[in-house]
Amino acid sequence: MKTMQAAVLTAPHKFELREVPRPQIGPDDVLIRVIRTGICGTDLHMFHGHYAADDLPIIPGHEFCGVIEEAGANMGHLMQGQMVVADINIGCGHCYWCRRNEVLNCPDMAQLGITRDGAFAEFVALPGRLVIPTPDDIAPEILALTEPVACVVRAARKAQAGIAQSVVVLGAGPVGNLHVQMMRLVGAAPIIVADLSAERCTMAFDAGADAAISDPAQLKTTVLELTDGRGADLVIESVGHPALYATAFDLIRKGGHVAFFGLTGPEEAVQVPILRTILEENSLKGSVAGMGQDMHDALALLVHGRFRTEAFTSASYPLERIQEAFETLAERPADLKTQIVISQN
Repeated sequence: MKTMQAAVLTAPHKFELREVPRPQIGPDDVLIRVIRTGICGTDLHMFHGHYAADDLPIIPGHEFCGVIEEAGANMGHLMQGQMVVADINIGCGHCYWCRRNEVLNCPDMAQLGITRDGAFAEFVALPGRLVIPTPDDIAPEILALTEPVACVVRAARKAQAGIAQSVVVLGAGPVGNLHVQMMRLVGAAPIIVADLSAERCTMAFDAGADAAISDPAQLKTTVLELTDGRGADLVIESVGHPALYATAFDLIRKGGHVAFFGLTGPEEAVQVPILRTILEENSLKGSVAGMGQDMHDALALLVHGRFRTEAFTSASYPLERIQEAFETLAERPADLKTQIVISQN
């Protein structure tokens, strides 16, 4: 049996480098040699024991790019040596939810690196229908951003964000920064960001924000000033804190929308102002992962340079230093993304 090196999360806060069996593939699958894998907020939640703890031990990692090592017999359109990214949401492909591209609701859904072994490893296997070839001239560190960009593409679709809509993004971390850039692409205005970190607020301006507030006491005043006293058309919570979800409801206008994006614990809840929501015709939309066409659209946006990626590609660690990469992430706020280098292109 062939083996590979992988970073196994054996318990909260503990990675172990192990030699594990290389994934086997069937006629409809593809084996991919992983080149780079980004550290996602979900990976951090898993590392700290806040999410999917019952699935440990597991090989995390899902923001990846790689090269096809082997394609199944039915995958004639995919060739060995092709650079690829992949949709990491694995549904049955034929149920009601899969047909509607709502794969997370599929009864048989699995997610690479979250509910099954993922891409902090030399090789990963996926159904070939989820594998997306990429141009040869795009750097791997850019391609590895396809999955997180797909997440904000889907969030924008779900929230029906559009031209001249006022948007507040709560949180200016990695995904908050991508939300800001996505909102600018769809024509939102003004775009207001809130984060306790002054450094992250500065980075939000670089991403295209019109205002960035680090003092919570000034947030609502600023939102009202920039929206002619109405409140925001849309508020995106990108941190995953119940108190910020409550803040989001306080910032929307009558008829406004709250986008639920940041992950919380499974028992966390927020009090929804029911009567106000009914009378003002407010709404909420949940979204967390990009899938299907979202991945193809995200790749196109990255290939054509629609996202500023410098702060997402400046930090990288080899696989053998993955423990250090996770432990030091909070100390490096200027590094919006840290990528693990698994192999060379």
